[in-house]
Amino acid sequence: MSDTLANIDVGAIKNYLLKIQAQICAGLEAVDGTGKFITDSWDRAGGGSGITRVLAEGAVIEKGGVNFSHVFGKALPPAATVKRPELAGGSFQALGVSLVIHPRNPYAPTSHANIRFFIAEKPGIEPVWWFGGGYDLTPYYGFDEDCRHWHNTAKKACAPFGADVYADYKKWCDEYFYLKHRDEPRGIGGLFFDDLNEWEFPKCFAFMQAVGNSYLEAYVPILQKRKDIAFSESEKHFQKYRRGRYVEFNLVFDRGTIFGLQSGVGRIESILMSLPPEVRWEYSYSPAPGTEEARLYSDYLRPRPWAD
Repeated sequence: MSDTLANIDVGAIKNYLLKIQAQICAGLEAVDGTGKFITDSWDRAGGGSGITRVLAEGAVIEKGGVNFSHVFGKALPPAATVKRPELAGGSFQALGVSLVIHPRNPYAPTSHANIRFFIAEKPGIEPVWWFGGGYDLTPYYGFDEDCRHWHNTAKKACAPFGADVYADYKKWCDEYFYLKHRDEPRGIGGLFFDDLNEWEFPKCFAFMQAVGNSYLEAYVPILQKRKDIAFSESEKHFQKYRRGRYVEFNLVFDRGTIFGLQSGVGRIESILMSLPPEVRWEYSYSPAPGTEEARLYSDYLRPRPWAD
C-alpha cells in the first residue's frame, strides 16, 4: 500500500456514496410503486453526519433502509483493531452506504448490501486505509434461477478486476454470513470483501463502485418476479421465523453493527434500521419433511456454485 494521504480522495468517495444511495432508493421506489423513502439527515458535532432513508409499509417493501454515514473519532473502537493492534489509539474516518430490504412477500428474498471506506491515522505511521463491502441474498423460499441471476451479476461485476476475484469473495461471503451457533448460512451468499488495499487506491475505489453499481441489477429483477406471488399466512409465518436468523446474525456477528455500537459516534436508529419489522422465534422448530420450507434448508442453505 504505497498511497499517502494526499493520494486518497475522501471527497470523491463521499460524492459517489451519496449518488449511489439516491440511485438505489429511486430504483426500489419504482419497484414498490407506492412507497417512498423518508429522508432523515443527522449531524453530530465532532462525530460525523449521515442521511438515513427508510421506506416502511410499502406495497412491495415491508421495511427497507438505505443509509449513508460519515463518522469519525479520535480513538478506534476495539472492533477495528482486532486485526490491526498497531492502530490502537489512532483517529479514524469511516464512510459508507449500508442497506437492507425486507419485502412483504415471503417468496421475495431479503437483500443486504454494504460498501464502505475506512482510514486511520496515528502519529509515526503512514495512514492506513481500506475498502470493504459486498452483498448477499436471504431467500425464504428458494428458486434456482434467482440464485443464478444474483451470482452471475456479482461475477460480472468482479470480472474486470481479476480472474479469481469473484470466487475469492464468494467464498468469503459464504464463510462470513454464517451463524456459528446455528451451524447454518444466513442465505445463499454473494460477495463479501474487507480490508481491501492490496491494489492501488484508484483500482480499489473502482471495485467498490462496481459492486455498488451492480446491486440494483442483481436484486430488482428478482423482486419484480416474486413480489406478486400469492401467499398464505403459513408462508408469512415461516418468513417471520427465518427473519429471526437475520436478527441473530446482525446483533451477534456483523462487523459493521459491532463497530457502530462500539464507536460511540454511531447513530443507534440508523445502525439498527436493518432489523425486520416483524419477527418470531419458536422453540425447537423443524419444518415438515418434503415441504418447500424443508427444501430451503436442504437445497439452499449450503454453499453452492451458482454462477455460470
